[in-house]
Amino acid sequence: MERETQFIGQSAAFQDAVDRASQAALLDRPVLVIGERGTGKELIAERLHRLSARWDRPYVILNCAAMPETLIESELFGHEAGAFTGATKSRAGRFEEADGGTLFLDELATMSMGAQERLLRAVEYGEVTRVGASRPIRVDVRIVAATNEHLPALVDENRFRADLLDRLSFEVITLPPLRAREGDIEVLATYFGQRMAAVLDWDEWPGFGPRALAAMEGHDWPGNVRELRNVIERAIYRWADPTRPVDAMSFDPFASPWQPAARKTAAATEAAAPAKAGDAAPAPTPHAVQTGAVSDLRAAVDAYEKQILSDTMARCRFNQKVAAEALGLSYDQIRHALKKHGLNQ
Repeated sequence: MERETQFIGQSAAFQDAVDRASQAALLDRPVLVIGERGTGKELIAERLHRLSARWDRPYVILNCAAMPETLIESELFGHEAGAFTGATKSRAGRFEEADGGTLFLDELATMSMGAQERLLRAVEYGEVTRVGASRPIRVDVRIVAATNEHLPALVDENRFRADLLDRLSFEVITLPPLRAREGDIEVLATYFGQRMAAVLDWDEWPGFGPRALAAMEGHDWPGNVRELRNVIERAIYRWADPTRPVDAMSFDPFASPWQPAARKTAAATEAAAPAKAGDAAPAPTPHAVQTGAVSDLRAAVDAYEKQILSDTMARCRFNQKVAAEALGLSYDQIRHALKKHGLNQ
């Protein structure tokens, strides 16, 4: 998947975050970017660099979570030959590589306390010391860091240094999750849909059907924009007729009537243990049903049945025989049910 560099969205929450980043970019101060996975923290960090006076200097990225604790300090500050086993020659760290520019520290909350202490010194004094060296090196680096953790809570738990947080939090830009970006789901879906249709050489973009739009608006999007892109592209390449609006969504790529059984965790095993005498057995809840606002039982049951059929057909790639087996129905029964709800097109 190619790197996505555009900001797509029209909601006030999203535009406020982008505008805030544009303003902060002009000041040569550290910035923290906070947000759930898939909200675009990397894009905001790059914007902070490109709109700054350092735009023509190095932009260096380090994913702290990808570095084992034993190597994170060497990656950040460099090392001298012989500093540790395998260090056959001297190597500059990311701070030296970013001298004059911007250093983006992704997944900051995963950094060890030892690395945090050395990072604090680098931020405060503008000096780094290579592992195995005795003399510091002057560097001029702007720090932009990102995390999906609430850092003040980590400070309270003694998992993050309070003094480092103080120095990095000149400005904090918190990105809204997709579910809070009113109106942006359809905008983003259309953008990704048009691009995928072009990749597949469709003559034109047919748009989305009402079922697909309703399903997208009703989904919680825990993976945010990254998840939305995957769902849209998957739906389009699976859609058999490019002349009709795309009207089926598969949110879980692992959903299958033949998927392997999940391993039981200790908690699941405990939950499955026989109940003691006198304990009430929990009722099975294969589907979540909202019952608080039901005023027409027959209509509610029909709507629920239609939703189950629609979801199952999409999950089974519209194979009626497979869907019938997944629902415990005969082939004739599912054909009748689909016809009843107008889903047999």
